[in-house]
Amino acid sequence: MYAIVEIAGHQFKVEKDQKVFVNRLQTEEGKKVSFDNVLLVEDGGKVTVGAPAIGGAQVSAKVLKHLQGDKVIVFKKKRRKGYRVKNGHRQALSEIIIESIVASGAKPATKVEKAKPAAKVEKAAPVKETKKVEPKAKAKPASKVEEATQDLSKMTVAQLKDMAKAQGVSGISSMKKAELIAALS
Repeated sequence: MYAIVEIAGHQFKVEKDQKVFVNRLQTEEGKKVSFDNVLLVEDGGKVTVGAPAIGGAQVSAKVLKHLQGDKVIVFKKKRRKGYRVKNGHRQALSEIIIESIVASGAKPATKVEKAKPAAKVEKAAPVKETKKVEPKAKAKPASKVEEATQDLSKMTVAQLKDMAKAQGVSGISSMKKAELIAALS
């Protein structure tokens, strides 16, 4: 049985009890880690391909140690210019051993990222509220036009252009902020 799994941005073909060097993981040495992004599983001639990942499939591994890879020399030269730069690089790696491959029925790992989309919705909500206020500004009487122009000066150019489109003002693509405010008031 083998699986193709994505670990730290790279795809690996792994089998049980195989040692693999991957990009440095944040897990401590000796701790277990599981990977949910399993792209393909082969079990006794039966191949299951995910689109893009297989739901319920999981690869469990144990972090053996953290180390650095071999030194790679990066040498740059421009001929006849006297330009020569020599740098070295050692990639940070983690050595893991694959403990088990589960084809289906595994529990998905809990991630902290599930809370992030809710924060994005909260940031997007105030923008929608300002757009709801904008149509009311054009229906105000003449005595409140000065207050509306002050509100328009606080708005961004993109918001002003959206408001101008809603009112049917032409030629807004070449207008500056002051011209947009004058056209809207």
